[in-house]
Amino acid sequence: MTTKQPPGTPLGSLPAREHLRLGQIAIVLDVVLPVYNEERDLEPCVRRLREHLARTFPYGFRITIADNASTDRTPEVAARLDDALDEVTAVRLEQKGRGRALRTVWSLSEAPVLAYMDVDLSTDLNALLPLVAPLISGHSDLAIGTRLSRGARVVRGPKREFLSRGYNLILRGSLAARFSDAQCGFKAVRGDVAERLLPMIEDPGWFFDTELLVLAERAGLRIHEVPVDWVDDPHSTVQLLRTATDDLKGVWRVGRALAAGGLPLDRLARPFGDDPRDRELAGVPGGLARQLVGFCAIGGLSTLFYLALYSLFRLGVGAQLANAAALLVSALANTAANRRLTFGVRGRDRAVRHQAQGLVVFAVGLVLTSGSLAALDAASGTPSHGTELAVLVSANLAATVLRFLLFRAWVFPDRERRDDLATPPHLATPPHPSSDRNDLTRSTR
Repeated sequence: MTTKQPPGTPLGSLPAREHLRLGQIAIVLDVVLPVYNEERDLEPCVRRLREHLARTFPYGFRITIADNASTDRTPEVAARLDDALDEVTAVRLEQKGRGRALRTVWSLSEAPVLAYMDVDLSTDLNALLPLVAPLISGHSDLAIGTRLSRGARVVRGPKREFLSRGYNLILRGSLAARFSDAQCGFKAVRGDVAERLLPMIEDPGWFFDTELLVLAERAGLRIHEVPVDWVDDPHSTVQLLRTATDDLKGVWRVGRALAAGGLPLDRLARPFGDDPRDRELAGVPGGLARQLVGFCAIGGLSTLFYLALYSLFRLGVGAQLANAAALLVSALANTAANRRLTFGVRGRDRAVRHQAQGLVVFAVGLVLTSGSLAALDAASGTPSHGTELAVLVSANLAATVLRFLLFRAWVFPDRERRDDLATPPHLATPPHPSSDRNDLTRSTR
């Protein structure tokens, strides 16, 4: 199996997302079943999946059994299925890890749509076609089954229910994830998207799914969710405590990398150039509405932060010094937040220059607020603390308008943001060694 770069597509960008030309593709869908010591259930589940796809899926498909270093008779069963069924292929890996298995098979597959599911087929197979259809049509980049949406029908014990919902709440709180179910074993991805995302993923185990989804979402890719019917497998060999611990370690690692700007997501930002928000329309400044909303939200939080700092500093120093110190600290935080969230500038390149320019903008705000305080002192002599805060809020509103204009036109101009997207950094994480052909032992027919 091989994955090829589409002709004429630069390494740092993705091709235009469009409907697959299915008449020219022999294998449209490659469904991977990662297995470990599944000698009892493997054959009936594979035959059931093959019969379902042959009956309901209108295009060519392949089922790939990815054996994760099983120690029972699983390799023999997989080899027998490979020999008996034309649509089934068996792959043997000498190391354990669901993520490692998916990375290996997906990296080598030539199919334009890649999927995987748990071998126990806990998810009702009628959700498979709705899962992959948005990828075939060009509407979405990834698709996941979700057990946590209103339309899902789930049968499982209270322990798994609690752990699943708790884990997804952690993802929402720590990584700002918007997808609803990170670990449902029922996912699909377009091949061209997997080609760019897989080298960025470090985890070889259960956290692989979450890392894939977080990176895709942060890069602006579209994730389609399908409510599924799901029945827990009471014989599952998953070690819940160890898996949960490894997942939390992964959340910490990815969160720290995102906070430090250490992930090369710029190569996937605006991934296909067909986002209507990226279109330039006459008389409509690009992204102005979104930037205003983001700037106002950050400005509101910065103002509260500034006022809290001013009140704290005012306990020990005079009004002018407290104002200068509070404005300086809040200005540094405001510039960093607007750089990343409002104007979409990622990475460390020119970060120092942006902060220096932000300090110039800070100086303008300092002049406005200090001048307002001086005028207040001259007018009333000894104003109350509440009066000082009211005057500072008014002065900050005027400074905020000027700050936005300076940020947009001078600190983070459109031209610079386009340059950031046009020249993405090289991948910081090399492809995982397990994706090499030499790590595989393929069953032969």
